[in-house]
Amino acid sequence: MPELKNRQFLDFEKPVKDLYDQIEVQKASAEKSKIDLSDTITKLEQKITETKRELTDNLTPWQKVQLSRHPDRPYTLKYIDKMCTNFIELHGDRNVKDDKAMVGGFAQLDGETVMIIGQQKGINTKMRQLRNFGMANPEGYRKALRLMRLAEKFNKPVITLIDTPGAYPGLEAEERGQGEAIARNIYEMIRLKVPVICVIIGEGASGGALGIGVGDKVFMLENTWYTVISPESCSSILWRTWDKKETAAEQLKLTAENMIEFGLVDGKIPEPLGGAHWDYDEAAQILKQHLLPVIAELKKIPAQERINQRIEKFGKMGFWQETGV
Repeated sequence: MPELKNRQFLDFEKPVKDLYDQIEVQKASAEKSKIDLSDTITKLEQKITETKRELTDNLTPWQKVQLSRHPDRPYTLKYIDKMCTNFIELHGDRNVKDDKAMVGGFAQLDGETVMIIGQQKGINTKMRQLRNFGMANPEGYRKALRLMRLAEKFNKPVITLIDTPGAYPGLEAEERGQGEAIARNIYEMIRLKVPVICVIIGEGASGGALGIGVGDKVFMLENTWYTVISPESCSSILWRTWDKKETAAEQLKLTAENMIEFGLVDGKIPEPLGGAHWDYDEAAQILKQHLLPVIAELKKIPAQERINQRIEKFGKMGFWQETGV
């Protein structure tokens, strides 16, 4: 977690920032005057906890979108580092190249060997460029599929961590078959013989998320979103401006609560108070403690029965109405 002096705050987090600034002023004053101000500092810390809780309890859909993109938010590799041991990253799709926007490999989760795969954004400008801002090319999705098949070969559960603004839309990605790569992953994931658990840890946008988002169980962290298009893009299409992004976020029904109501995800995983960016260790432990019993439960189900349940689950998603025309 970034040190306080390097921490970044969103607009609606300003009340928390102001309280931290007051604590720094009190600490400097206490050091200079040699007066004990610990009681005042303790009260300010308690006020921070209360303010975080108030903010978290009253987030709008757009604010949740902002939190999912928070620059201090933990990404896939951070979760792997904090909740797994013996992680061995595997590279390349054996066809084009190694896509740095998609990472994966074998790891141990409390002694349980799993294949863990996810999109990785960068932690600074240089790394964001290297990771293509978490937007995978076709070779990224083909690498993910190669790793899933490897997990199936050795009968190991698959965990995918989804955090992407979408699959890369560049010309070269289309030339190499971006749509086919995502469609192939959806087709193959629904037929995998091993347990598959998908977790949206940040942004879950469009086919970029679906390319590694088909599983026996699909979960969302508390402050994440999952939909076919970003609020900004939706706003630009409907209103020809990005200024309506907050309205678009509301209308898209993209929060975990909405997705559970629609039957598109299986549950919501809580985050540390104020969001996952406030405590990486706690965020990872919450996720790990949620994953372990789900893995144990899925392993008890015969492979073919799991596949049938997966097909049935995704097959009945959506709403439609037949007309007599």
